[in-house]
Amino acid sequence: MSILGFIKKELIEIIEWTDDSRDTLSYRWPDDDRQIKNGAQLIVRESQMVQFVAAGQYADLFGPGKHSLSTENIPVLSTILGWKYGFESPFKCDVYYLNTRLFTGNKWGTSNPVMMRDADFGVVRLRAFGTYDFRIVDPPKFLREVAGTDQNFRLDEFADTMRSRIVSVFTEALAKAAVPALDVATRYSELGEALLPIINPAMTGKYGIEITSFILENVSVPPEVEEAIDKRSSMTAIGNLNDYVKYQMGHGMGEGGEGAAAAAVPAQMAMGFGMAQEMMRSMQSGAPAAGAAAGGPPPLPAAGDAAATLDVLTPEQAAQALSVSVEDVMAAISAGDLKARKIGNATRIARSALEEFLRG
Repeated sequence: MSILGFIKKELIEIIEWTDDSRDTLSYRWPDDDRQIKNGAQLIVRESQMVQFVAAGQYADLFGPGKHSLSTENIPVLSTILGWKYGFESPFKCDVYYLNTRLFTGNKWGTSNPVMMRDADFGVVRLRAFGTYDFRIVDPPKFLREVAGTDQNFRLDEFADTMRSRIVSVFTEALAKAAVPALDVATRYSELGEALLPIINPAMTGKYGIEITSFILENVSVPPEVEEAIDKRSSMTAIGNLNDYVKYQMGHGMGEGGEGAAAAAVPAQMAMGFGMAQEMMRSMQSGAPAAGAAAGGPPPLPAAGDAAATLDVLTPEQAAQALSVSVEDVMAAISAGDLKARKIGNATRIARSALEEFLRG
């Protein structure tokens, strides 16, 4: 090989890079310690930018197109190297390709719950996740702050930094918005758009990138809060509690066994209350009660009796009137549902108190 051929082989005449990885953010073009020929061709494709670095300093930046590398069109590099106009010697320089296309579908999320005040739940812990799209808009800053001298800087190397930064900004924005946790789900798109003006200044100023789309996919509360929300929803779905109890009683008696026995107790109580109400109405109208005509429990004391004169009943009389046990009457008195008065060792129940108890 001739000396001229050897020298020509050691000089770089064409610089280009074709990206087929789809996840490379920056790529340092391998020069194999060769020098770039003055007048060499630099090819920059669409969605690419090239940053020259000479002697540790950021020099010229090239956009898409075909560029001839000469002292006339690389003024910054010429200044750094101290060339005079027309000096044709080759030069040594690091060439970084940066991918300026849109990187879509990048995931973000809170690794730990975010504490915030909520109008419905007070202090609550929230988790959130979603996706974002971004592109490089300031190559020198991106190389300086993020990629450094990495020969092949990929997206997964930057994901953790991006995630923590976005979560920090998201937390601040959500706290300022004061949106109730139950309403966040209806405002996902609104929150995403509102966060862009807050996130982008920090991202561009710090890393030289721009967030073009920020999507909030889900905001969730802790499991115990979800369980409380489910219980609240179930009570709302039940609606009329009285109808629900009747349904449960009928369903339990239909199943038989212990379910039927358990369901029969409130049913018997309800039947006794109904009969007692009928008896009370019959007494007020002067007609005999249905239970008394059929050989049922004895009627309430007549007006001539001493107890009737005082308009009071014993627990036994109240139990007969309600067709329940004395124990049930005493349990209602102990619970405060049925009003009674203790006179010595005896318990007396006013007729008006019994009527009030029956009215519910």
